[in-house]
Amino acid sequence: MTSSERAALKTKISEAIAEMHEKMKGLEEMAKPISPENSIGRVSRMDAINNKSVAEAALRSAKQKLSKLKIALSKIDSPEFGICVFCKNPIPAARLMYMPESTRCVRCADR
Repeated sequence: MTSSERAALKTKISEAIAEMHEKMKGLEEMAKPISPENSIGRVSRMDAINNKSVAEAALRSAKQKLSKLKIALSKIDSPEFGICVFCKNPIPAARLMYMPESTRCVRCADR
């Protein structure tokens, strides 16, 4: 990976981290408990509970991705960054730009 590719990737990861923080704020709002005092109908309450569950699952997923992005950003300057953990071949720069948190090449990820 060239130094310009590494710099572009570092910028992309930083932007992705900022986007994940914004996304998580919205998801945290949607995942708040539904107050029993709300005078909504039974079907509406069930729909609200279902939406809350979906938001909680999306929030968990966002937290995992944020954690992986932060790890990738902390390791981006190390020599082993961009090397597949299984086959030890370089991960293509295009894959890292698409999924900066990748630790495996496409072939090893499919296994």
